[in-house]
Amino acid sequence: MTAPIPSDIPDLPALPGVAAALLPSPVPATAVVTPVRRPATALFRLLTAAAAATAVTAELLLGSPSEVLSRFPIQSAILLTLVMTVSARRAWTARRPLPSALTGATLLYVVIAALVHHGLVANASSPFSVSAPPTGWHAITNQLLHTAIPIAALVNWLLLTPAGQLHLRQAAPWLLYPLAYLAFSLTRGELLLPGTQGRYLYGFLDVAADGYKSVLANALLLGLAFYALAVLLIALDHIRPNPVHHRTKTGFRLGPPVG
Repeated sequence: MTAPIPSDIPDLPALPGVAAALLPSPVPATAVVTPVRRPATALFRLLTAAAAATAVTAELLLGSPSEVLSRFPIQSAILLTLVMTVSARRAWTARRPLPSALTGATLLYVVIAALVHHGLVANASSPFSVSAPPTGWHAITNQLLHTAIPIAALVNWLLLTPAGQLHLRQAAPWLLYPLAYLAFSLTRGELLLPGTQGRYLYGFLDVAADGYKSVLANALLLGLAFYALAVLLIALDHIRPNPVHHRTKTGFRLGPPVG
Protein backbone atom coordinates (compact mmCIF):
# COMPACT_ATOMS: atom_id res chain seq x y z
CA MET A 1 0.00 0.00 0.00
CA THR A 2 1.44 3.36 -1.06
CA ALA A 3 1.03 6.53 0.91
CA PRO A 4 -0.67 9.49 -0.77
CA ILE A 5 1.63 12.17 -2.14
CA PRO A 6 1.39 15.22 0.05
CA SER A 7 0.35 18.40 -1.75
CA ASP A 8 2.56 20.70 0.32
CA ILE A 9 6.00 19.48 -0.82
CA PRO A 10 8.23 22.57 -1.01
CA ASP A 11 9.92 23.45 -4.31
CA LEU A 12 13.44 22.24 -4.58
CA PRO A 13 16.01 25.04 -4.81
CA ALA A 14 17.59 25.59 -8.19
CA LEU A 15 21.11 24.32 -8.56
CA PRO A 16 23.50 27.25 -9.06
CA GLY A 17 25.03 27.48 -12.52
CA VAL A 18 22.88 24.78 -14.14
CA ALA A 19 20.29 27.09 -15.72
CA ALA A 20 22.97 29.32 -17.20
CA ALA A 21 24.76 26.33 -18.66
CA LEU A 22 21.62 25.15 -20.41
CA LEU A 23 20.96 28.46 -22.16
CA PRO A 24 21.65 28.43 -25.91
CA SER A 25 24.86 30.10 -26.91
CA PRO A 26 24.66 31.91 -30.26
CA VAL A 27 27.56 31.21 -32.57
CA PRO A 28 28.62 34.06 -34.87
CA ALA A 29 28.58 33.31 -38.57
CA THR A 30 32.27 34.15 -38.82
CA ALA A 31 33.05 31.22 -36.53
CA VAL A 32 31.55 28.81 -39.08
CA VAL A 33 31.99 30.58 -42.44
CA THR A 34 35.23 32.36 -43.14
CA PRO A 35 34.64 35.97 -44.32
CA VAL A 36 35.93 36.65 -47.83
CA ARG A 37 37.52 39.96 -48.76
CA ARG A 38 36.88 41.20 -52.30
CA PRO A 39 39.45 43.89 -53.09
CA ALA A 40 38.74 43.99 -56.84
CA THR A 41 35.04 44.54 -56.19
CA ALA A 42 35.86 47.22 -53.65
CA LEU A 43 38.12 49.02 -56.13
CA PHE A 44 35.51 48.99 -58.90
CA ARG A 45 32.83 50.35 -56.58
CA LEU A 46 35.17 53.00 -55.26
CA LEU A 47 36.02 54.13 -58.80
CA THR A 48 32.30 54.28 -59.65
CA ALA A 49 31.62 56.38 -56.56
CA ALA A 50 34.52 58.69 -57.44
CA ALA A 51 33.20 59.16 -61.00
CA ALA A 52 29.72 59.99 -59.72
CA ALA A 53 31.07 62.39 -57.11
CA THR A 54 33.28 64.09 -59.71
CA ALA A 55 30.36 64.58 -62.09
CA VAL A 56 28.16 66.03 -59.35
CA THR A 57 30.93 68.35 -58.13
CA ALA A 58 31.64 69.59 -61.65
CA GLU A 59 27.95 70.31 -62.25
CA LEU A 60 27.77 72.26 -58.98
CA LEU A 61 30.78 74.36 -60.00
CA LEU A 62 29.47 74.98 -63.51
CA GLY A 63 25.88 75.88 -62.68
CA SER A 64 23.54 77.13 -59.98
CA PRO A 65 23.83 74.79 -56.97
CA SER A 66 20.13 75.09 -56.11
CA GLU A 67 19.12 74.18 -59.66
CA VAL A 68 21.71 71.43 -60.01
CA LEU A 69 20.69 69.75 -56.75
CA SER A 70 17.06 69.83 -57.90
CA ARG A 71 17.72 67.48 -60.83
CA PHE A 72 16.80 63.83 -60.54
CA PRO A 73 20.05 62.52 -62.12
CA ILE A 74 22.12 64.56 -59.66
CA GLN A 75 20.19 63.27 -56.66
CA SER A 76 20.40 59.68 -57.87
CA ALA A 77 24.15 60.10 -58.51
CA ILE A 78 24.64 61.37 -54.95
CA LEU A 79 22.78 58.35 -53.61
CA LEU A 80 24.87 56.07 -55.83
CA THR A 81 28.06 57.69 -54.52
CA LEU A 82 27.09 56.97 -50.91
CA VAL A 83 25.91 53.42 -51.58
CA MET A 84 28.97 52.51 -53.68
CA THR A 85 31.34 53.95 -51.08
CA VAL A 86 29.80 51.97 -48.23
CA SER A 87 29.56 48.84 -50.40
CA ALA A 88 33.23 49.18 -51.34
CA ARG A 89 34.23 49.35 -47.70
CA ARG A 90 32.14 46.31 -46.86
CA ALA A 91 33.64 44.32 -49.73
CA TRP A 92 37.16 45.32 -48.63
CA THR A 93 36.57 44.37 -44.97
CA ALA A 94 34.53 41.20 -45.72
CA ARG A 95 31.42 42.52 -44.03
CA ARG A 96 27.83 41.76 -44.94
CA PRO A 97 26.57 43.64 -48.04
CA LEU A 98 24.01 46.41 -47.84
CA PRO A 99 20.31 45.43 -47.92
CA SER A 100 19.05 44.54 -51.38
CA ALA A 101 16.14 46.98 -51.00
CA LEU A 102 18.63 49.86 -50.86
CA THR A 103 21.01 48.70 -53.58
CA GLY A 104 18.15 47.72 -55.88
CA ALA A 105 16.48 51.10 -55.45
CA THR A 106 19.74 52.91 -56.20
CA LEU A 107 20.24 50.89 -59.37
CA LEU A 108 16.66 51.59 -60.45
CA TYR A 109 17.03 55.35 -59.98
CA VAL A 110 20.22 55.72 -62.00
CA VAL A 111 18.75 53.56 -64.77
CA ILE A 112 15.59 55.70 -64.75
CA ALA A 113 17.71 58.85 -65.03
CA ALA A 114 19.59 57.38 -67.99
CA LEU A 115 16.49 56.15 -69.83
CA VAL A 116 14.57 59.40 -69.34
CA HIS A 117 17.53 61.41 -70.56
CA HIS A 118 18.23 59.32 -73.66
CA GLY A 119 14.59 58.61 -74.43
CA LEU A 120 12.92 61.96 -73.73
CA VAL A 121 15.43 64.74 -73.09
CA ALA A 122 18.24 64.04 -75.58
CA ASN A 123 16.10 62.32 -78.20
CA ALA A 124 15.52 64.69 -81.12
CA SER A 125 12.23 62.97 -82.02
CA SER A 126 10.82 63.44 -78.50
CA PRO A 127 8.42 66.34 -77.89
CA PHE A 128 10.32 67.05 -74.64
CA SER A 129 13.82 67.14 -76.13
CA VAL A 130 16.20 69.96 -75.32
CA SER A 131 16.95 72.04 -78.41
CA ALA A 132 20.53 72.92 -77.45
CA PRO A 133 22.68 69.94 -76.36
CA PRO A 134 25.29 70.61 -73.67
CA THR A 135 28.79 71.64 -74.74
CA GLY A 136 32.22 71.84 -73.12
CA TRP A 137 32.53 70.45 -69.62
CA HIS A 138 28.74 70.07 -69.44
CA ALA A 139 28.94 67.55 -72.28
CA ILE A 140 31.47 65.48 -70.32
CA THR A 141 29.51 65.50 -67.08
CA ASN A 142 26.36 64.80 -69.06
CA GLN A 143 27.87 61.60 -70.48
CA LEU A 144 29.15 60.60 -67.06
CA LEU A 145 25.79 61.08 -65.34
CA HIS A 146 23.55 59.58 -68.00
CA THR A 147 25.74 56.94 -69.66
CA ALA A 148 28.97 55.91 -67.92
CA ILE A 149 27.73 55.84 -64.33
CA PRO A 150 24.49 53.92 -65.05
CA ILE A 151 26.50 51.37 -67.07
CA ALA A 152 28.94 50.99 -64.16
CA ALA A 153 26.02 50.47 -61.77
CA LEU A 154 24.59 47.78 -64.07
CA VAL A 155 27.99 46.07 -64.35
CA ASN A 156 28.34 46.07 -60.58
CA TRP A 157 24.89 44.50 -60.24
CA LEU A 158 25.36 41.90 -62.97
CA LEU A 159 28.92 40.81 -62.22
CA LEU A 160 29.68 41.67 -58.61
CA THR A 161 26.49 40.95 -56.64
CA PRO A 162 24.81 37.62 -55.88
CA ALA A 163 21.68 36.82 -57.86
CA GLY A 164 18.20 36.34 -56.45
CA GLN A 165 18.40 39.07 -53.80
CA LEU A 166 15.60 41.35 -55.09
CA HIS A 167 11.93 40.71 -54.34
CA LEU A 168 8.69 41.76 -55.99
CA ARG A 169 7.41 43.35 -52.77
CA GLN A 170 10.20 45.93 -53.07
CA ALA A 171 9.03 47.32 -56.43
CA ALA A 172 6.16 49.48 -55.13
CA PRO A 173 8.12 51.10 -52.25
CA TRP A 174 10.90 51.98 -54.69
CA LEU A 175 8.48 54.32 -56.47
CA LEU A 176 8.00 56.46 -53.37
CA TYR A 177 11.08 58.51 -54.21
CA PRO A 178 10.04 59.30 -57.83
CA LEU A 179 6.61 60.22 -56.46
CA ALA A 180 8.20 62.50 -53.87
CA TYR A 181 10.37 64.02 -56.60
CA LEU A 182 7.27 64.76 -58.66
CA ALA A 183 5.72 66.61 -55.71
CA PHE A 184 8.99 68.45 -55.11
CA SER A 185 9.33 69.48 -58.76
CA LEU A 186 5.77 70.79 -59.00
CA THR A 187 6.06 72.64 -55.68
CA ARG A 188 9.36 74.17 -56.76
CA GLY A 189 7.80 75.38 -60.00
CA GLU A 190 4.92 77.01 -58.12
CA LEU A 191 7.27 78.80 -55.74
CA LEU A 192 9.48 80.25 -58.48
CA LEU A 193 8.31 83.33 -60.34
CA PRO A 194 6.90 82.86 -63.86
CA GLY A 195 9.59 83.32 -66.46
CA THR A 196 12.39 82.12 -64.17
CA GLN A 197 14.96 80.13 -66.10
CA GLY A 198 14.79 76.46 -65.18
CA ARG A 199 11.48 76.87 -63.37
CA TYR A 200 10.47 73.40 -64.57
CA LEU A 201 13.53 71.25 -65.18
CA TYR A 202 11.84 68.80 -67.54
CA GLY A 203 9.47 69.46 -70.42
CA PHE A 204 7.10 66.66 -69.40
CA LEU A 205 6.67 68.37 -66.01
CA ASP A 206 6.20 71.91 -67.35
CA VAL A 207 2.87 72.98 -65.86
CA ALA A 208 3.23 76.50 -67.28
CA ALA A 209 3.30 75.17 -70.83
CA ASP A 210 0.97 72.16 -70.69
CA GLY A 211 -1.14 72.50 -67.53
CA TYR A 212 -1.59 70.12 -64.64
CA LYS A 213 -3.81 67.70 -66.56
CA SER A 214 -1.15 66.91 -69.15
CA VAL A 215 1.65 66.89 -66.59
CA LEU A 216 -0.15 64.45 -64.30
CA ALA A 217 -0.97 62.25 -67.28
CA ASN A 218 2.72 62.24 -68.21
CA ALA A 219 3.63 61.42 -64.62
CA LEU A 220 1.17 58.52 -64.55
CA LEU A 221 2.58 57.01 -67.74
CA LEU A 222 6.13 57.41 -66.46
CA GLY A 223 5.17 55.91 -63.11
CA LEU A 224 3.75 52.81 -64.81
CA ALA A 225 6.90 52.55 -66.92
CA PHE A 226 9.08 52.86 -63.82
CA TYR A 227 7.12 50.12 -62.06
CA ALA A 228 7.46 47.86 -65.10
CA LEU A 229 11.21 48.56 -65.12
CA ALA A 230 11.46 47.66 -61.42
CA VAL A 231 9.61 44.39 -62.02
CA LEU A 232 11.89 43.67 -64.99
CA LEU A 233 15.02 44.18 -62.86
CA ILE A 234 13.62 41.86 -60.19
CA ALA A 235 12.77 39.20 -62.77
CA LEU A 236 16.22 39.44 -64.33
CA ASP A 237 17.78 39.15 -60.89
CA HIS A 238 16.15 35.75 -60.45
CA ILE A 239 17.06 34.32 -63.85
CA ARG A 240 20.59 35.68 -64.30
CA PRO A 241 23.58 33.50 -63.42
CA ASN A 242 25.04 33.94 -59.98
CA PRO A 243 28.46 35.59 -60.48
CA VAL A 244 29.47 35.44 -56.80
CA HIS A 245 30.64 32.00 -55.74
CA HIS A 246 32.67 31.45 -52.60
CA ARG A 247 34.05 28.22 -51.27
CA THR A 248 33.31 28.53 -47.60
CA LYS A 249 35.47 26.93 -44.99
CA THR A 250 33.84 25.61 -41.85
CA GLY A 251 35.10 24.10 -38.65
CA PHE A 252 33.59 20.72 -39.55
CA ARG A 253 35.09 18.07 -41.76
CA LEU A 254 32.94 15.36 -43.26
CA GLY A 255 34.61 12.01 -43.44
CA PRO A 256 33.54 8.75 -45.09
CA PRO A 257 30.56 7.05 -43.50
CA VAL A 258 31.39 4.49 -40.90
CA GLY A 259 29.80 1.17 -41.78
